[in-house]
Amino acid sequence: MTTTPPDVDVVLPCLNEAGALPWVLERIPPGWRALVVDNGSTDGSAEVARAHGATVVPEPRRGFGAACHAGLTAATADVVCFCDGDASLDPSLLVPFVREVQGGEADLVLGRRCPQGRGAWPAHARVGNLALARMLRHRTGLRLHDLGPLRAARRTPLLALGLTDRRSGYPLQMVVRAADAGWRIAEHDVPYLPRTGTSKVTGTWRGTWQAVRDMRRVLDEPPAHGGGTLR
Repeated sequence: MTTTPPDVDVVLPCLNEAGALPWVLERIPPGWRALVVDNGSTDGSAEVARAHGATVVPEPRRGFGAACHAGLTAATADVVCFCDGDASLDPSLLVPFVREVQGGEADLVLGRRCPQGRGAWPAHARVGNLALARMLRHRTGLRLHDLGPLRAARRTPLLALGLTDRRSGYPLQMVVRAADAGWRIAEHDVPYLPRTGTSKVTGTWRGTWQAVRDMRRVLDEPPAHGGGTLR
């Protein structure tokens, strides 16, 4: 017996997001598959995910990058998307991103977070993101405004980038290595909602600057050549 592969896989890194997952999973577009990567949850997130039709991928090694990459390696669809599982971003917003990738207009599409309501994006997190965007511009020439988690690209070229960061630097490393490989990278505004629960990365100044340090190490890497080249 054969099964039809999903049109798109959506990777949702998850650490104790039981309260947010129902909202998120209800917004996965029809025909797409949700891959909830359980990064050691203790609140029953995996059970909630399965109850809402998601495929659960266990990843015991802690780290945002570890969870994202476990989802990428478990994916089978041609196009893979990434979205936080904390209800701060609506995965249905990925539909035009995927259309842009499938139509050959861009190789990597990113969501620029636009805060909706008070407390959606703390000041220290915005400051850290702004600093990283400036460093990224200096490193690659890309005039991006955000390094947010909502994104879409083709699976095989993503794997060919050889991403190695397993902490907070993973999203940035993806962009840097894609830029080095000559990818066409697009950015579009998306509404950013107050998350459900407490952030594991940018909920505090300390967490934010730890993430900045992780990403600064990525920016200090020498330019990659050839990996993930699309053309």
